[in-house]
Amino acid sequence: MRNKVMSPREAVQRYVQDGAHISIGGFTIVRNPMGLVHEIIRQKLRNLHVYVHSHGQAFDLLIGAGCVAAMEFAYGGTARFSPSGGIRFRKAIEQGLVRFEDYTNYQMVLRFLAGAMGLPFLPLKGVAQTDVIEKWGFDETFRSQNPRLPDKKLAVLKNPFDPPGKERELVAVPAIQPDVTLLHVQKADSEGTCRIEGLTFADVEQAKAARHVIVSCEELVSREEIRKDPDRNRIPFFIVDAVVPLPYGAHPTACNNYYDYDDDHLLLYGKLAADDRAFQDYLDTYVFETETHADYLVQIGEKALQTLRADPDLGYRPRSTRDLDHQA
Repeated sequence: MRNKVMSPREAVQRYVQDGAHISIGGFTIVRNPMGLVHEIIRQKLRNLHVYVHSHGQAFDLLIGAGCVAAMEFAYGGTARFSPSGGIRFRKAIEQGLVRFEDYTNYQMVLRFLAGAMGLPFLPLKGVAQTDVIEKWGFDETFRSQNPRLPDKKLAVLKNPFDPPGKERELVAVPAIQPDVTLLHVQKADSEGTCRIEGLTFADVEQAKAARHVIVSCEELVSREEIRKDPDRNRIPFFIVDAVVPLPYGAHPTACNNYYDYDDDHLLLYGKLAADDRAFQDYLDTYVFETETHADYLVQIGEKALQTLRADPDLGYRPRSTRDLDHQA
């Protein structure tokens, strides 16, 4: 049994380099690997090529911190906290600060699945007449300069099993195989077996598609405990390279059965991220001046963290309609 437990600093130093192709697990404001992304920003890594399907807080922060050179995605934003799209994500696109290419959610999941299966592409139907095929984010010159990118965004092909002359059109989406995938899960053992409680989104496919996998977890549990209910484990140990125990490692996004998303912090972020100077102050306060994730949690405050604790029956913090109306 190999012990893969290490600190965020060691995991990022060992597996993420400048120019790496990385994939981030989670969804908009759920289970973003925030502690790991903070560490990437602290180490000032640059020119990352980032893959997500529908992502939010970690994606937005990484872009705003200047770590991302190119990105492929289906959606970037934090739902009602950034209704016009992620604030630094949108600013980076509008100002031409990053290269980008967009797909549908289903296409991104198929792309990760193709990478996980070791296939060059997977086919789908029903999008042959849409602009998703016609409008490319990466031009041919950029593709030719990056051997890891496919020559085309998508390709239309004929169903080889249809009768000659009656072949229906399919669309092939290219596989994604990142250098490293970063995830946050509820439980893991020291060897890397992971349990995800609640929706898994595309985390399992993203993990299996990657060359290396870094997992942060709310709880580091024993091998015996995590193997009591093996059908509840989502990611096998043999594809995980680093296990990082990190309570509240997804804050300010939610982690089902542990804590809810932090409305106040996401609203604060939305306000500060809209202004370049205020955004830099945010980075200084919550990332650069916090040497560790524990320091970051001190900045958030124990009282604020306690208010986020999930109801054990619901898996999240109950909210009233009045609470949501008040924040709108």
